[in-house]
Amino acid sequence: MTIMHTATGESASSVLPLKGMRKMIAAKMHESLQSAAQLTHHAECELTALQARRAQLKAAGSAVSLQDLLLHQIVQTLGAHPSLNATLQDNQINQYAAVHLGLAIPLPGDLLVAPALFDAERLDAEGLAAARRALVDKALAGKLSVRELTGATITVSNLGLSRVRFFTPILNVPQVAIIGIGGSQRRLQREADGRLVERDFLGLSLTFDHRAVNGAPAADFLDDLCRRLERTDC
Repeated sequence: MTIMHTATGESASSVLPLKGMRKMIAAKMHESLQSAAQLTHHAECELTALQARRAQLKAAGSAVSLQDLLLHQIVQTLGAHPSLNATLQDNQINQYAAVHLGLAIPLPGDLLVAPALFDAERLDAEGLAAARRALVDKALAGKLSVRELTGATITVSNLGLSRVRFFTPILNVPQVAIIGIGGSQRRLQREADGRLVERDFLGLSLTFDHRAVNGAPAADFLDDLCRRLERTDC
């Protein structure tokens, strides 16, 4: 058995070879950071309207989750911000009318895939929820196609069940944007009449390729997304 030593001379308690899918993920992440000018914006939005809509749907027997409503609003917002639903290859920015939404899905063994939910802009919240569940099941069963694994035009990474509120997701190149969904935080908010009420606020992060998108349009997207999420009719 080979004993590995660190720079401090301590022997490692275990040695895990970087191989297989883990090696492919490592290579992809390294390529991403080496090849793109990545910058991340952070924002937060109040969840009251989205939670109310979720409660309304649940009372009507719907299985649509808060995540599904959020993904649906992300897709709708991208329609007004085509510069983020794009790829950059061979010095050419390709913008897409169709939103092939990549969903980062964790797999056993600390592995990760981000298959495409194709034509997400054509789906209502119910249809998106069903398609998302089917895609997750397919990923966990190891039955994703090459087209699904490589066809996304923008990706969403969700850490909403953790305590992480903001993070810096790494681009899935050649895509020019990835949206990170963080955890929520409850805090007091002063209403217009002076009352203090408890509200939940969601952390959002947007990493974008500064070669293809400037900071202001990226910020506009997050502002627009938050406004849509905070509407009472979302």
